[in-house]
Amino acid sequence: MNIFADFATRIAKAIETLDLKTPAGERPDLARVTVEPPRDPSHGDLATNAAMVLAKGLGQNPRALAEQIAGALRDDADVAAADVAGPGFVNLRLADGFWQARLGDVLDAATEYGRSTAGGGKKVNVEYVSANPTGPMHVGHCRGAVVGDALANILGFAGYDVTKEYYINDAGAQIDVLANSVMLRYREALGENIGEIPAGLYPGDYLVPVGKSLADEFGPKLLSMPQTEALALVKDRTIDAMMAMIREDLAALNVNHEVFFSERSLHAGNGGAIRTAINDLTMSGHVYKGKLPPPKGEKNDDWEDREQTLFRSTDVGDDMDRPLIKSDGAYTYFAADVAYMKDKIGRGFEQLVFILGADHGGYVKRMEALGKALSGGTVDVTILLCNLVKLFRDGEPVRMSKRSGEFVTLREVVDEVGRDPIRFMMLYRKNSEPLDFDFAKVTEQSKDNPVFYVQYASARCHSVFRQAKEQLGDSWIERASMKEAARLLVDEGEIAVIRKLTEYPRLIEAAAQAMEPHRLAFYLYDLAQVFHAHWNRGTDNPDLRFVKVNDPQLTHARLGLVQAVSDVLTSGLALVGAEAPAEMR
Repeated sequence: MNIFADFATRIAKAIETLDLKTPAGERPDLARVTVEPPRDPSHGDLATNAAMVLAKGLGQNPRALAEQIAGALRDDADVAAADVAGPGFVNLRLADGFWQARLGDVLDAATEYGRSTAGGGKKVNVEYVSANPTGPMHVGHCRGAVVGDALANILGFAGYDVTKEYYINDAGAQIDVLANSVMLRYREALGENIGEIPAGLYPGDYLVPVGKSLADEFGPKLLSMPQTEALALVKDRTIDAMMAMIREDLAALNVNHEVFFSERSLHAGNGGAIRTAINDLTMSGHVYKGKLPPPKGEKNDDWEDREQTLFRSTDVGDDMDRPLIKSDGAYTYFAADVAYMKDKIGRGFEQLVFILGADHGGYVKRMEALGKALSGGTVDVTILLCNLVKLFRDGEPVRMSKRSGEFVTLREVVDEVGRDPIRFMMLYRKNSEPLDFDFAKVTEQSKDNPVFYVQYASARCHSVFRQAKEQLGDSWIERASMKEAARLLVDEGEIAVIRKLTEYPRLIEAAAQAMEPHRLAFYLYDLAQVFHAHWNRGTDNPDLRFVKVNDPQLTHARLGLVQAVSDVLTSGLALVGAEAPAEMR
């Protein structure tokens, strides 16, 4: 149950009982009425702005209207107190019985608690990573991989029909450079002294095994083939090898895409898919022949004034029109984007989400415009930009990788600190904000390390059950008994834990709707904080401890509280892509 949505319905019914009318005799519009946690928890459990957003339309004083609404809500059996605050907020304090029943909800649903139908089965394609297949994944790809994967998980949990997709940029000049780089390593594998890698080619040692595999398969045959034929073969083998390495790197981070879409497939048959997509845009009036002004900041003498085939993207929200076909007849890179988006729309997706690096900010308006043009405005396009990640070790920048020769690889970071710290910490800042990742801090076992703090809460939950089994036996770990005894939980710390648990369904729906997966990491830390605080109270006061051998019913109730915390931590960490450990060493 989303208690905030539940009380929004109750408040609407309470307002109906007041039979309020506008001066025109109409019922008030409740669309802007919200129910949220109060900013100050001491003010209550829930707060609504109903009086303040309705007063003007009803011609009433907001505070006086709030008093009427509060009076109507006091008749609700689950409301212990309804008070008016400030200019007209209504703060609600809920009865202990309400919270005790909500614990039963968590115990009934277990790790499925918080799963929602809010998405209504809407088909969403989330494309993320989509790195050029020219080498191993580097740490710059890591944040987008985690943000995209966690977002897709949250969307699925919130009731959307989600597909995780990777776009393989296996066409274009960078693939020619890759093939020539591998040919050099192939010659090296045949025994030739290639000397220093020429500027402009990929120097990383990760290409050495690719060259060796070609030498093992073909011997010197490639050297006697026509260059075009040899390079075409090398491209195929190299892209396959690079994608196998990328899949392996991503799997180490617990990232697994369902669809890998090849850009080269769009160029097959002389670019048939691209040509069809441009024809569709032309038929809908979005394509014309014309010239573009020089880009802002570029000198006029550097600009080639020429007629091209252009996408009239300014008609659908872009700040400039975009070239599709160059003056020499070649397709632009953006033309492939047109065909790719058309393919996605043709697959029935109703929302397209792209996770890109911060350096792709210029893509936002053109891709949004393209979505409108291709779908007639029926498909939503959302682009999330991930800011830079800076690596540190004990406060000192980490700059270079031995394996790549140019950058720190994702796999090196996973091998050093582990998957879970990476996934959690990449979400512990909003994607649009820069993120500093310190190897020492993310492996530190302290409250200052969020992932340790959250996983330690999970381990503590399991330690309580181990203690209960040792002292009382396995029969005590029964959800039905826990749920039945929940009425005994009346301590303020116990109610605080339940209150935090009940925020989870709303959090899932809000994170999915706003496409902000970092909200989940923040919530898990807050839940762990509330649980640890209550645990520490039990350390000081034996009466608050979870296992009380001489009080079976209260022990059942408190074990239910611990089980519910464990369930939500397990659920949330799974969506993050991390483990909920049973113990930590």
